[in-house]
Amino acid sequence: MVRDSREEWKTYKNVFDKASLLILEKLKSQHKLDELKSPISIGKEANIFTAKVGSKTIIAKIYRVENCNFNKMYSYICTDPRYPKLSGVRRQIIFSWVAREYHNLLRAKEVIRVPNPLAQKNNILLMELIGKEAPSPKVKDILPKNIEKFFKETVTSIKKLYRSGLIHGDLSEYNILNYRDKPVFIDFSQGTQVDNPNAQELIERDVKNLCRFFGKYVDVNPDAVLKEIIAK
Repeated sequence: MVRDSREEWKTYKNVFDKASLLILEKLKSQHKLDELKSPISIGKEANIFTAKVGSKTIIAKIYRVENCNFNKMYSYICTDPRYPKLSGVRRQIIFSWVAREYHNLLRAKEVIRVPNPLAQKNNILLMELIGKEAPSPKVKDILPKNIEKFFKETVTSIKKLYRSGLIHGDLSEYNILNYRDKPVFIDFSQGTQVDNPNAQELIERDVKNLCRFFGKYVDVNPDAVLKEIIAK
């Protein structure tokens, strides 16, 4: 649970700094979070937990401010037209990075299936759990029954995103959930607008990664897929 006592966090040594604990308490006071439950992923830059708000299970993504590669983050976000005056200050970069992921999800959910973003404060992002009590599997772990149909639906989702003015920017089998044999895109931290100077490179990389993975199971033509997505 989110408590004042640090004794509650001994299981996750060095995962939560003092500032993150204060933000967790703030979210709790705003009734956006009651308790953290189980770790899904404990990484160098971000930790992902299932959490509870009332009887509902959600996802809490907590970026580790002192561990994040903010120089890499800055290299991606500084070309985003939405952040023209971003400085090179570590905390500002990381907080802007998390805010961008939140706003990307808000935009993406208007056209495709993504986790609904619930709240964002500094380095913490709360969002919908895709699944029941546990997250749906990534497509790399559980393949859909009809892979060709799933692939086509994934391409359609990329196309809808692109036509809405957004590019995922880091799409792969690691960032697509298999939810009831339907694709759900996750991890929009590198998502950007189509007017980003690096937009062509990013959409080409998304298509390349997609075709590399699904090409193991179905016939794919990366050039044709890219042409379909970016066609006006």
